[in-house]
Amino acid sequence: MAPSRRTVLSQSVASAEPGHGVTLADVALAAKVSLATASRVFSHPQLVRETTANRVHEAAQRLSFRPNLLGAKLRAQQTRILGVMLPTLENAVFAECWRGIEESAMVAGYSLMLVTSGYDTERERERIEYLLRHRVDGMVLTVADAAQSLVLDQLDKESVPYVLAYNQVSLPGRHSVSVDNRASACEGVKALITAGHQRIAVISGAFMASDRARQRFAGYEDAMRAHDLTPLAPVCLPSHTASNAMQIRELMTRADAPTAFFCTNDLLAIGVISDLKRLGRRVPGDVSVLGYDGIALGALVEPPLATVMQPNAEIGAQAVHQLLQRLQHRNLNHDDAAEGAFLLPHMLRLDGTVSAPR
Repeated sequence: MAPSRRTVLSQSVASAEPGHGVTLADVALAAKVSLATASRVFSHPQLVRETTANRVHEAAQRLSFRPNLLGAKLRAQQTRILGVMLPTLENAVFAECWRGIEESAMVAGYSLMLVTSGYDTERERERIEYLLRHRVDGMVLTVADAAQSLVLDQLDKESVPYVLAYNQVSLPGRHSVSVDNRASACEGVKALITAGHQRIAVISGAFMASDRARQRFAGYEDAMRAHDLTPLAPVCLPSHTASNAMQIRELMTRADAPTAFFCTNDLLAIGVISDLKRLGRRVPGDVSVLGYDGIALGALVEPPLATVMQPNAEIGAQAVHQLLQRLQHRNLNHDDAAEGAFLLPHMLRLDGTVSAPR
């Protein structure tokens, strides 16, 4: 009598070398489960009992089986890949955001494709096109200017789901996750004024390329005018990392030299502190410095950096959550996920590099 198909398959699993032509059917037989159950372990693990899933994973590991997830995703007309575009990973604020994005996406069973734009609008367009070619299901983006972005206009026109991280927008159809940049900066500068400072300079990086920097400067203006103080024009430094001692020296040699600096991100603040020390100025003894972001590095410098703290990892995680909601509604042929800016709370850390003026 001819051997049954199950017998033949069992013999093939027993004799096959691990990883050489092993199929999901082989894994199912080795784990003593149905092919459908084995498939669910890799595609929808939440639907399978833990003991059964463990048996399937042990069989897969023993046979060196790697599931073809991409093929399954393409057959379902979904790649289960999310595209992510951040300005840079050189600034720790975006590395912390990436951590939140990665953890949330992995929990939800999504893979990620990361690109960086370098604060360049043309490069934004190129990187978005790259993600679109790879058929990502949706995107988490940080763009230079969300209110006037041609690349976002393109995504809206093509009905590509996306959620903005850090960009604070209130435009119809656009979804974003951030803190209130203007209000939080205003609160931070008011704290400097309460400490006794009146000559407060704003240090910014890519001022024209960052809507966040402009919103934070607007918050500085709000705080100064609320106390009948004259806002100063922002001082734009060319780099987050290179020494800008010449520009800082020019400011500090004026008769009306600032007694405090508000920097629109923490990396700028750390660089300014370094430049002030090179000039023989003590922080905060001679000059106070307030940053913005709350990156972990700021707490490690001496003295610890005073800063407006935003929850960077949570911004990334919440952006993924909002995007997955959009994808779910889209699959149901409607998109009624909450539009507009989803604002997270900020905090102030005022010890360390902020004190009363001398």
